[in-house]
Amino acid sequence: MSEDITLVTIATDLVDVYIAPQVRDVLVDVINQGRYLLVVDFTAVDSVDSTGLGVLVGGLKRVRAHQGVLVLVVPGVRARKAFWITGLSKVFPIFDTVDHAVEFLGREFPRMSLSG
Repeated sequence: MSEDITLVTIATDLVDVYIAPQVRDVLVDVINQGRYLLVVDFTAVDSVDSTGLGVLVGGLKRVRAHQGVLVLVVPGVRARKAFWITGLSKVFPIFDTVDHAVEFLGREFPRMSLSG
């Protein structure tokens, strides 16, 4: 994985009103460290509620302010359905595997570096 790409793995089956603040804190911390190419891995996530989706949108806004991008790995149909229903599947690049997400970022953002 490129040194410019940060992987954030969500290790719970449900991202809801109780878990979403922890996810937000991790995303804010990573972004505050100057990491603007993020892969958020939802492989373990079976379901995400509106609060969880809102946290992701907030993270996306934060990285975009630095010309970055936040992509998602959502292989599960149930979790992916939340993105389809809300239209967020058109906002976030969504992949089935971490490898595909990293390949996408490497292709789309080959020259982005933390030093400038």
